[in-house]
Formats: sequence, structure tokens, C-alpha cells
Amino acid sequence: MHTSSHTVLYDPDGLIEAGLPLDREPYECLVTAVLAWTGEDTLTSRDLEQIALQLTGHARAVAADVRRRADQLPKDSGPKALADVVLREADGRLSTTIEGTVRCVQNRARLVRALYERLDRLDRLEAASALRAV
Repeated sequence: MHTSSHTVLYDPDGLIEAGLPLDREPYECLVTAVLAWTGEDTLTSRDLEQIALQLTGHARAVAADVRRRADQLPKDSGPKALADVVLREADGRLSTTIEGTVRCVQNRARLVRALYERLDRLDRLEAASALRAV
């Protein structure tokens, strides 16, 4: 007898996730705070690992957004090529082991910032294309 009330969604293209806006402001504040750290910090290694995990999860979400937008561009376009470079770099950096160090957390924060910069450029490109189409 099967009594589960859970529904499994199959979404290989990430369309469900694409419809949800990123909660950007708290992460931008966290990135700003993390990048402002200098010298010794009073946070424990476990606290730093938790912050790195938060930034890693958000970096993956932003990278997925960048990937979706870049996939809509022509294969031979410059903006797509730049987005692909940023995404390859992000994949490499996200595959490294999380450490409970300020250096690790700051590297994740820089990655989130770089991904948002690329996402903003793609958004501006999309908006400019929409204006030209009108």
C-alpha cells in the first residue's frame, strides 16, 4: 500500500525555477559584508562554512539564471561566449571543497558578484534587443 502524499516534479529544463525571481538583496548585502572583512574574524570555522554554503547555493541559482539567458542567444554571439566563460569559471570554482576560512567565503562572495554582473549585462542586452524589435 502506497500512502505518500508527495508529488515528484520532473523539470529537466529548470522551468519551474526560472519562473521564480532570485532574492537578490540579502545576498548582495552578505557579499558586501564578506568582502569588507579584513584580518582576523571572530566567526568560528563552522560559521564560515555555513556562510560559504549559503553563498554556494545562491551562486548555483544565479549561474542557472545566467545559463538560461545565455542559451537564448545566438551561438556565435560575443555575449554568449563571455557568459560561457564565466559559467565555466563558476563551475570550476563551485567544484572546490568548502573550507571554514575567510578566504573561502570571500572567494564564494566574489563568484556571486561576478555572476550577478554577467546576469545584469545579459538583462541589459535583452532589454536593448526588445527595444530594437519595437
